[in-house]
Amino acid sequence: MNFDEILKKFTEIGVTYSPRIIGALILAILGFWVINIITRTFGQVMSNQKMDPSLKPFLKSLVSVLLKVLLVISIFGLLGIEMTSFIAILGAAGLAIGMALSGTLQNFAGGVMILMFKPFKVGDLIEAQGFKGIVTEIQVFTTTIQSPAGRRNIVANAALSNGSITNFTNNGQVCIEFAFGIGYGESVKKAREVIQGLIDKDERILRGEGAQGEPLIVVDKLDDSSVNFKVLVWCTPDKYWGIFFDMQENVYDAFNQSGIAIPYPQMDVHVHNNK
Repeated sequence: MNFDEILKKFTEIGVTYSPRIIGALILAILGFWVINIITRTFGQVMSNQKMDPSLKPFLKSLVSVLLKVLLVISIFGLLGIEMTSFIAILGAAGLAIGMALSGTLQNFAGGVMILMFKPFKVGDLIEAQGFKGIVTEIQVFTTTIQSPAGRRNIVANAALSNGSITNFTNNGQVCIEFAFGIGYGESVKKAREVIQGLIDKDERILRGEGAQGEPLIVVDKLDDSSVNFKVLVWCTPDKYWGIFFDMQENVYDAFNQSGIAIPYPQMDVHVHNNK
């Protein structure tokens, strides 16, 4: 076969398949553009509806993936690829990929389980897999937990669905627990009044009918060197860390200003001079 025959053969193939290739390219460009519009519109519709915030990113990602899979199948069909053979190949490839990505599939199943049984939702304060913080997003494969230092901890859904989770949130509110100690001989009544005054000044702390519980200040334990108070207050999850850090600093300063001794570890050394 000489050069002219080869060129003629390629020309015939180009004339035969170029419309399909061009059509497939146009379909791909328009298809991905339309999918982006549909995904954004779907996200806006969900935002306008009274839907659980935990479901929104999950469903948006799922819709995007399904539409892209359908688009790819349509492009192969336009190119003239036999779909029955393609589906068989796709099934075999899917099985191989599924075995290779078993962890990813477990994460997907874990995300579905989280959304079905709702051990937590977006906005809850939780502690899981060594991380404590606010849940900001539940995706198809992972969940994002925002720590007080601003770190975004991305945790696999499989680990969350199979591991232990502590959810501190109850009906959209969180109970903060403090432990403060005063020295023996100090006035319990005076220390309680100081702590109560700080609670009353903090508008972030919930009280009254809107709170899950009223602030509580009780003597919890008579320790070796201190009288220990347990203090419980309620707030919304987004205010948790601010109150947690501020209250400890404010109690320390207020105790010092009021002359209330705060015990600390110390050692008495007695020297005996035997002659």
